[in-house]
Amino acid sequence: MSFHDAVVPSYLQMLNSLTGLLSKAEAHCAAKKIDPSVLLGSRLFPDMLPLSKQIQLVSDFATKGCARLTHSDVPSNPDTETTFAELKQRLAKTIDYVKSFKPEQFEGAEAKDVTFPSGPNKTTTMKGQQFLSAFSLPNFYFHAATAHGILRHNGVEIGKRDFLGAN
Repeated sequence: MSFHDAVVPSYLQMLNSLTGLLSKAEAHCAAKKIDPSVLLGSRLFPDMLPLSKQIQLVSDFATKGCARLTHSDVPSNPDTETTFAELKQRLAKTIDYVKSFKPEQFEGAEAKDVTFPSGPNKTTTMKGQQFLSAFSLPNFYFHAATAHGILRHNGVEIGKRDFLGAN
């Protein structure tokens, strides 16, 4: 399996499934007459980030993961989305960005150094394989699973098949 095939399809599967989850959440709000901002601001616990931020972070880990692994310019996405439509648009832009990467851009990426911010005034450097498996994908899936958990906790009728993008 090429490194491209280990990276790009993983990001795309979850980005597409989250788009579907947001559509179901939007329909849930309409059916139950819930102000969408309530659901978008929901958290699993008060010290956790809200749904909207979970989606933004999923987007960031996919775009920045691809950029860092290919030593491309790291895009900056301001976190200005406040509606389901805006979050779905951000996911669509992220999907297009991730799809734009070609297999040859990832050649040798598993062994190249990847340096990324890891706190205020701090950076961490890892080899590409370690960056992907120990940092980028775990964070990506954490925020995707948390978004799913927030929606499920708030009564949106979704399950594992929705999370996997199989529905």
